[in-house]
Amino acid sequence: MEEALYESPAVQRFVGVHLGIASAPDETTTLRFRHLLEKHDLGGLMLDAVNVHLEARGIKIATGILA
Repeated sequence: MEEALYESPAVQRFVGVHLGIASAPDETTTLRFRHLLEKHDLGGLMLDAVNVHLEARGIKIATGILA
């Protein structure tokens, strides 16, 4: 994640990081955040919220097989 933030302006905008103001979160910070999400079982809730947001804008994400 840290590398993607430094290399991609699109990822920077998505995450809300402005590297001219502050550095990107390092690997340890990202992992701590991930572990907190897992500890409190928030991953599914976040995914549901994102899907509601996208569907309200006419975007549907589905899994499937590319043939």
